[in-house]
Amino acid sequence: MIQPPGFRGAIFGEAADGDPRTNPAVRSHFSGRSGAPDRWSWLNQVHGSTVLAVDQPGGAGDGDGLATGSAGLGVAVATADCVPVIIEGARTTVVVHAGWRGMAAGVVDAGVAAVRIVGDTPLRAAIGPAIGPCCYEVGTEVLALLDPFVATTTWGTSSVDLWSAAEAQLGSLEVWRANVCTFTDARFLSHRRDGTKERQVSVAWLSAS
Repeated sequence: MIQPPGFRGAIFGEAADGDPRTNPAVRSHFSGRSGAPDRWSWLNQVHGSTVLAVDQPGGAGDGDGLATGSAGLGVAVATADCVPVIIEGARTTVVVHAGWRGMAAGVVDAGVAAVRIVGDTPLRAAIGPAIGPCCYEVGTEVLALLDPFVATTTWGTSSVDLWSAAEAQLGSLEVWRANVCTFTDARFLSHRRDGTKERQVSVAWLSAS
């Protein structure tokens, strides 16, 4: 697992950490190793731009981001190539799942807005492991939607840089980037590489102390 430096409660999980969202035993083990709380909220991810505010554990419904001001509640998304983003405010924390559809729809920007909507100030953000521009071959539809972030794969075809697209939506916030490609790094699950239906998780929380 990766803990971005300077964050109060933020973890980007790896494949070996399992999927703690609905498995209490896995979650307890994950929390014991990372310091994350045992109470989590999660989503039915739909590749859109909805960020839900939550104050209770369990499934929160359809969306691609969760925001909470409740101390001791973890908010989690799951990825296997899409971009996980954690945004910390003074009294709020947000986690976002952003694939190309969500990125084009502005889901990361919606995560920043979720902090401001409750009268809080966004302070910093972390962009976790995701498929890199080195390996994210896409077609013309995606290139048109994310034109400012067009790149080239290592084998010479067109790709997009989702890491930079996410950072652009974070505006002037202080941003930490993992710069780890899930397609090339075997520590992480990758749908593009393996066709897996399994996911690694990213979780953010506010300390209860």
